[in-house]
Amino acid sequence: MADDTTGREQGTSGRDYVARHAELMAGLRRIYRTVPGPMRGFNTLHTSSVADGALPREVKELMALAIGITSHCEGCIAFHVHDALAAGATRAQIEETLGVAIMMGGGPALVYAADALTALDQFEAATKEPDGSDSF
Repeated sequence: MADDTTGREQGTSGRDYVARHAELMAGLRRIYRTVPGPMRGFNTLHTSSVADGALPREVKELMALAIGITSHCEGCIAFHVHDALAAGATRAQIEETLGVAIMMGGGPALVYAADALTALDQFEAATKEPDGSDSF
C-alpha cells in the first residue's frame, strides 16, 4: 500500500520510516536542548558502541537492528536500518539480519521484521532524494 503523500510503500504498521527517522531526529534535538547532560552521555555511549573495532560499524548496526526488531521498537528500526545502510551494510546483510531476529524473537519479531524490510525499501529509495542532517 502506497502512502499518498510520499509514494513509498508502507509496511504492516503503515509507517513511513524515512519520515519517522526525520521525526525522531527532531525529537532527539528537542530532548538534547532540554536535558543536554544525559543526551551528551547517551551520544557518547552510542558513538563509542558503534565505532569500528573488532567488529565493524555495519555489523554493530545490524546487531542493533536485530535487537530493535526483537524489542518491537519502530523507532529503533528506523534508526538502525538508516544507520546500517549509512555504515555500508548491504541489502543482503540487512535481510539476513531480519532472519536472525525472527529466529530469536518468533512471531512478534516477524511482524517487526516485515516493517524493517519496508524501512529498507524506503531508505534505499530515499537515497536518490536530498537528505537532511542526522546530527543532534
